Amino acid sequence: MRLLIIEDDLDILTNMTRYLTRRGYIVDCAENGAHGLEMACSGDFDLIVLDLMLPRLDGATLCRRLREHSGRRTPVIMVTARDTLGDRLEGFEAGADDYLIKPFALAELAARVNAILVRATAPITDVLQVADLRLDTGTLAVSRAGQPLKLPPSPLRLLKALMQASPAVVGRRKLEELLWSDSPPDSDSLRTHIHQLRQVVDKPFAQPLLRTVHGIGYRLSADG
Repeated sequence: MRLLIIEDDLDILTNMTRYLTRRGYIVDCAENGAHGLEMACSGDFDLIVLDLMLPRLDGATLCRRLREHSGRRTPVIMVTARDTLGDRLEGFEAGADDYLIKPFALAELAARVNAILVRATAPITDVLQVADLRLDTGTLAVSRAGQPLKLPPSPLRLLKALMQASPAVVGRRKLEELLWSDSPPDSDSLRTHIHQLRQVVDKPFAQPLLRTVHGIGYRLSADG
């Protein structure tokens, strides 16, 4: 998989490049928006990691031009220290697929990259399956080992997101945004919903599928 990182902070750029390269990605770099747009439009990239505040051309404008003028649908993860709701909305409206706030753990960046690439390359189907766990996205029917399962709406939404990303890790913030947008409750409600999900899809069965990745999020996989 080939990635393009557009970032003007040389230290951050170097750290991201080294980390992702060690995980098997081919990484190209640009240090300003104008060069980044030129590379994004002319190169064949599977995903772009894009800083919002860039010299010569800001990230939001770059992403918008990439979508509107070149027709490129390359997935974009926008990274920035600007964390207001308006900033995030600007990024998504420009065409970003994900939004990561600085400072962030490189492991979380890698997890998000992997999750987006898995979704982008997954075949279109109405049925999601991880091991013997199945979810019909049309009817929302869930079963495991042929046994029908019943889930409340919130754990069901979490299950769908985890199955779509499987076997990649889905970050806690991503799951919280899925359930509550930008207004998560003060209490640890996500953990409660994860517990409900685990009680239904794992507890009655010999092999656990839902796994906690401490400090990052959760993943659904038959692998240990």
